[in-house]
Amino acid sequence: MLIQRTIIEKIHKELAKERSSIVVIYGSRQVGKTTLVETVLEKYSDKTILYIDGDKTNTYRAISSRNSRDLELMVDGFDFLFIDEAQRIPEIGLNLKILYDQIKHLKIIVTGSSSLDLASEVKEALTGRKNQFTLYPIAITELSQMQHRHLLYDQMKERLILGSYPKVVSLTNRDERIKHIQDLTQDYLYKDVLELENIRYHHKIRDLLRLLAFQIGSEVSINELATTLGLGRDTVYRYIDLLEKSFVIFTIRGFSRNLRKEVTKMPKIYFYDLGVRNAIINNFSDVHERNDVGALWENFVIVERLKRNAYKDHFCASYFWRTYTGAELDYMEEYGGKLYGYEIKWKKTSKAPKTWVDTYNGEFMCVNQDNFLDFVL
Repeated sequence: MLIQRTIIEKIHKELAKERSSIVVIYGSRQVGKTTLVETVLEKYSDKTILYIDGDKTNTYRAISSRNSRDLELMVDGFDFLFIDEAQRIPEIGLNLKILYDQIKHLKIIVTGSSSLDLASEVKEALTGRKNQFTLYPIAITELSQMQHRHLLYDQMKERLILGSYPKVVSLTNRDERIKHIQDLTQDYLYKDVLELENIRYHHKIRDLLRLLAFQIGSEVSINELATTLGLGRDTVYRYIDLLEKSFVIFTIRGFSRNLRKEVTKMPKIYFYDLGVRNAIINNFSDVHERNDVGALWENFVIVERLKRNAYKDHFCASYFWRTYTGAELDYMEEYGGKLYGYEIKWKKTSKAPKTWVDTYNGEFMCVNQDNFLDFVL
């Protein structure tokens, strides 16, 4: 099943410009970046395309050169340059800058399974020269283009357990899906973090992820993590930052207008894919057999909302909100000068906290199984 990815039209629009910028596509391994670019390039079958695989040393040596003449010779006669897994190529930012500045007709597409500044100074080198996109595991907004709402609802419980990586969505056999998720988690998940950062104690990353997996939906104490893992606070912060840049987890901070009663020090950390989260704790039990369904549901709703906002260019700040007196909102957004608060419930409904209404007079919605599709679509 070929799923139409939402950002494909945005990429086509960028490449259609007479002088397009470098298209950079971020996303975790196995999320479908290569397939996406191959689909994009099918439209340009009359053009010549040079493909470089950053995972294969013998194919990327030429583009590691800082010599403009060598780089020009490498792409001579080509209309497109596609570099896959570019974060593994030394000096990639500088060399892309040279190519972009020297060869005006060349269209460049780059993918990376971690933010490219893990390996090079892409951000600085390509300022004003790149247009970047993030590709996430399959979003409900993407599935809605080919499936009816009732089918999206029926499949929701599978997404809570097995996640939304493209191959998982495409496979029909449950055992094959679980095996793919386990292989993905063991073989690819940590690859860039461990190799690019030369982390000596691999098990510490895995232990950290396991601790975080049991705390989705709850505030996370960095001090507690550091003590449990036998690491320094700064090291734990660095590992979390690396896992965020590799699109394994994401962080949401507490919201405050500097009211003394509001709790903001500890973040909440969620997983971009729940199949990966469940693989880390080795639990693929069905929803009705679990005691963590509330946390799974909160993670699922929030990550689908973030995908929806990113793909629809809905720019907003995201937070959670809690007071020392116990009033809380699982998720909130700030945009257009207004505040929007959301409580996320698996079965129940709830009313807006009185403190929220009295203090901010913000909008409120309880997101549950009955209305979640409206929220994430």
